[in-house]
Amino acid sequence: MGKKSRVKTQKSGSGANTVISPKEMMNLISELLQKCSSAAPSAGKEWDEYIQIRSLVEKIRKKQKGLSTVFEGNREDYFPDLMSWAQENGASCDGFAVANFGTEGYGLQATRDIKAEELFLWIPRKMLMTVESVQNSLLGPLYGQDRIMQAMGNVTLALHLLCERANPSSFWLPYIRSLPQEYDTPLYYQQDDVQLLLGTQAVQDVLSQYKNTARQYAYFYKLLQTHPAASKLPLKDSFTFDDYRWAVSSVMTRQNQIPTEDGGQVTLALIPLWDMCNHTNGLITTGYNLEDDRCECVALQDYKENEQIYIFYGTRSNAEFVIHNGFFFQDNAHDRVKIKLGVSKSERLYAMKAEVLARAGIPSSCVFALHCNEPPISAQLLAFLRVFCMTEEELKDYLLGDRAINKIFTLGNSEFPVSWENEIKLWTFLENRASLLLKTYKTTSEDDRSFLEKPDLSLHSRLAVQLRLAEKQILEKVSASGREKRLHFQKKLEEGAPLPHFEESDIALLENSDTDAKLPIILRKLEEVEERDGLQVEEEPLLNGEKVGYGTVESQEVSKDKTEDESELSANRTEDIPKENSE
Repeated sequence: MGKKSRVKTQKSGSGANTVISPKEMMNLISELLQKCSSAAPSAGKEWDEYIQIRSLVEKIRKKQKGLSTVFEGNREDYFPDLMSWAQENGASCDGFAVANFGTEGYGLQATRDIKAEELFLWIPRKMLMTVESVQNSLLGPLYGQDRIMQAMGNVTLALHLLCERANPSSFWLPYIRSLPQEYDTPLYYQQDDVQLLLGTQAVQDVLSQYKNTARQYAYFYKLLQTHPAASKLPLKDSFTFDDYRWAVSSVMTRQNQIPTEDGGQVTLALIPLWDMCNHTNGLITTGYNLEDDRCECVALQDYKENEQIYIFYGTRSNAEFVIHNGFFFQDNAHDRVKIKLGVSKSERLYAMKAEVLARAGIPSSCVFALHCNEPPISAQLLAFLRVFCMTEEELKDYLLGDRAINKIFTLGNSEFPVSWENEIKLWTFLENRASLLLKTYKTTSEDDRSFLEKPDLSLHSRLAVQLRLAEKQILEKVSASGREKRLHFQKKLEEGAPLPHFEESDIALLENSDTDAKLPIILRKLEEVEERDGLQVEEEPLLNGEKVGYGTVESQEVSKDKTEDESELSANRTEDIPKENSE
């Protein structure tokens, strides 16, 4: 059973520093805010900026040593209180218990046989910590007057979590005490661990995450010290960087969207108990029941007694898992890397290519995804590459030729090439581009595999190298696939094989196929991988993923327009997936 529920100042023994003056701390905070709010560094200087920001943060952390707040006892001591609190407040607690699953951390374990699609877990709204519940809390007055908090629900939730943690009579204390005291997100990495990611696609997001978090902390530190509405908040006297890092990571790894109480909009929420579930491949099995006003989860598969109960977090890449959830999923069928492509405006055929792409609903410059499985490219990327590699005559045919409109439908369809020569060009281009990207890494795949065999490798170093290796493996597969396709179409050309032509009767093939590559390109939402540096706001009521198969709708990752100040203080990306950590 858990210890006393109150939060205590961390006992740091001889490591505690002498008390720093408020003026000295405010000067450091102002310096940090100024550094984090300056113009983005020039290309290649991002690491230098990170080092400078981290140095300032470490100086602040050293001054704050011993001032962070923690609960007494071990985390597992509080799980019985969590279960009792959940049961008292109308949650389902029959059929599972919290258990330790070793390297996977804590999760839910079946205490009886559970059938696939059986409703085994529900959490009523009153147990959820939401942006709406902030308005009825001590934080409400400050929330009502600060537009940054109003624009950034995830940051608001982080501050809400800290205020409730400091309140000994908080309704949510049984839940808050059950959370990890540390996480494995890159915010907790040592500098050497982050350095292992240099040269990867993921490193920019990691550096941005740290910069954004430091900027937010500095902004809210000053706000808590100066705003009249913050005068009675418990955070005013104790708000350390470590506290904020913990709160941001708690929210980042757990937040989900649910409908507001009136059902008219969506709001961010922390969902106690349900967020203990770990991830596996599968389908979304969680939804929100508006009639009963509760989050509900059905079993992903049959579970025998004592087996771990998993849920599917959605089609996330390993970069997203590592950066925003603190784990690497080895068998991730949805892993991918980004590739930025564009038609040069100085190219003679730019106007024609841009027009064909526009008719297909594709920008002339875009960030696409290269996938870990076959096919390695989406219908949208196939269409882009076909247009990118078209000759002037082929462009004219797709703009002015017979049935030009119908031909636009076939651009993303692998069964209807523009020409054998066009297919050879595009797969040659993809093969070469993937090979060039591989050469930008400072290590080889073999180097990474050898590195991972080190017995004394820290968890965070292991995560960084696993992610680095995964990126290379995808590029290697894409390069190999490009070569295979190139040779295939060269053979077609040499054999004089007839080119398949689209006929009106083939429209059923385009419309009814389940194969992504066969869908008519202009009828599909562009699969564009956004380059994000800030808050993402999901526009649909949903839970833990992309396509909700149980009572909700599809996820849409869309950046909400922000003012300049809001953009500067934008949070780490909104994630609609939870993750239990092993800390």
